Amino acid sequence: MTPRQSRSAHLANLDLNLLVTLRALLRERNVTRAARHLGVTQPAASAALSRLRRHFGDELLVRVQGSYVLTPLAAQLAGQTETVCAAAERLFATGRAFDSATTQREFTLLMADYPATVLGPALSRLFDREAPHAALHLQLIRETLGSVAGDAIRLVDGMVSPPLGHSRTPGVESAPLFQDQWVCVVSADHPLCEAQSFGIEDLARLPWVVPYHRDDGYPSAAPATRQLTALGIRPRIAVRVESYRAVPDFIAGTRRVALIPERLAAPLPSAHGLRTLDCPIPLDPLEEHLWWDASHDQDPAHSWLRDLVARAAACLGP
Repeated sequence: MTPRQSRSAHLANLDLNLLVTLRALLRERNVTRAARHLGVTQPAASAALSRLRRHFGDELLVRVQGSYVLTPLAAQLAGQTETVCAAAERLFATGRAFDSATTQREFTLLMADYPATVLGPALSRLFDREAPHAALHLQLIRETLGSVAGDAIRLVDGMVSPPLGHSRTPGVESAPLFQDQWVCVVSADHPLCEAQSFGIEDLARLPWVVPYHRDDGYPSAAPATRQLTALGIRPRIAVRVESYRAVPDFIAGTRRVALIPERLAAPLPSAHGLRTLDCPIPLDPLEEHLWWDASHDQDPAHSWLRDLVARAAACLGP
């Protein structure tokens, strides 16, 4: 028997209904609530949990101080289960007539916290208005996925991110959504705020807060660090964070500086004691694109989703 035949035989012997039960149990972390969500009895859900425990050789859910928590293995399975269930739902929905007003399908989008913050409000309103019975799974990711981006896109409905690199990823399509400009963010009492002007040399000597910067040298794939590298600046990084939204918390009251997108910076000064400054020389704009697997091109549900994301981006204006 070949390895492929072995895998197929193993899959045929599995009760794939357990996959849906596993997702509900990991989401709810409670057998009674999972049963209610699935529309089955509590004993049936308990029996399914017992089968899952035997299959994985792990308790999955353990009681701690009156409530259930996930075991380390269950926590690892949670993300994989969501991805596999979403992919299966898309597979069996392909080719059907699609009506956004009645569909109960779940759509999964990958994006970093910056496009989620900027695009999220308009996307949420449109989704609620046009697909009130559908579900949206917004999965937050690192800003830079690198070479694994193509694999990630194939398991979801789409990803919002900057360009994936100079080489085109086979089987992946894209469409531009919106652009943004970079601005410098400093504390409101920073000496630069009182300076008549500042230049590259000022930025080069200051400590930086940088999102999504790897610690394995230059050049970095992180968009902000890539812009600094283009300016000939190798910043003295004081703080690395895995979120654009966390940047302001490490700027206020310090002498640090950061580059963040202008759409994200606009509401910050009054709320965080910050000041935004134009960069001393123009930087390349930050571009956000929607990426999807080309196999979805003829799926009417996916076409609707792509159009919805594009209309949400159009709501942002220039």
